[in-house]
Amino acid sequence: MTNIKLLFFLLMAILVSSSCKEDKKVTKEQKALLVIDMQNDFCNGGYDFCNGGSLQVGENPDRVIPLINEEIKSDKYGIVVFSKDWHPQDHVSFASNHSGHKVFETITLEDGTSQTLWPDHCVQDSVGAEFHKDLAVPEGSFVVKKGKNKLYDSYSAFQDNNAKEPTELLAYLKSKNIKEVTVVGLALDYCVYWTCKDAVKNKFKVSLLVKCTEAVAKNTGDDAIADMKKLGVNVVLN
Repeated sequence: MTNIKLLFFLLMAILVSSSCKEDKKVTKEQKALLVIDMQNDFCNGGYDFCNGGSLQVGENPDRVIPLINEEIKSDKYGIVVFSKDWHPQDHVSFASNHSGHKVFETITLEDGTSQTLWPDHCVQDSVGAEFHKDLAVPEGSFVVKKGKNKLYDSYSAFQDNNAKEPTELLAYLKSKNIKEVTVVGLALDYCVYWTCKDAVKNKFKVSLLVKCTEAVAKNTGDDAIADMKKLGVNVVLN
C-alpha cells in the first residue's frame, strides 16, 4: 500500500511539473520583433540622389531589407517595434564636434566615458534619419528614438550608453506583456549587440537573426556574436 501511495504522489508531481511548464510557454502575443536602426544613413540605397549613407554599415546593408520585411509580415510576433538614431546636430558622437579629432578615433569624455567618433549621421528630421524607403513599416508602428541627448551616445534601443537615460522601449514591452524578443537590423556589432545585451539584462528571452543583420566590420561582428552566445542569446545563423 505504501508503494502505491508513493507512486501516486510521484505521478501527481510529474503532472504538476508538466502543467507549470505549459504555463510558461510563450505565446505569439508575447513575442516582439525589434527592428533596429534601418535608416538611410546606415544603408546604401535609401536615397534617391546618392549611392550610400554617411555611415553605411558594411558593404551591402540593403541586402537585409527583404529578409527583415519577411519577418515583419510574418505571423510570428504579437508586435513589431522599430528604433531610430535621432541625434541633434551637436551630438557628442560626431567627429565634426571635436576639433582636432578624426572620424573613428576613440576619445575619453569629461565623465570618463570612452566615445568612438562617427561621421554626422541620423540628424533629427534629416533625410538620413528616415527609414529606408523599402522597409515595410506598418502604419501606426511604435518607434523608439534614441540618442536624443547631445551629451550621450545610445547604441541600445533600451537606454543610452551610460545607462542614465532609458528610452520608452522597456515600459512599452512590459505594457504589452512581452516575454520574448527577436532582434534584427543595423549594426550587428553596435546597436543590435547592445540592444540584445540590454534585453537579456531585462529578463527577456532573446533571439538574434544573423541573416537579418550586417556588421560594421567582420572581426567586431564575430566578437559580438561570441559574446551574445555567452550571455544566453539564441543566435540563429541561417
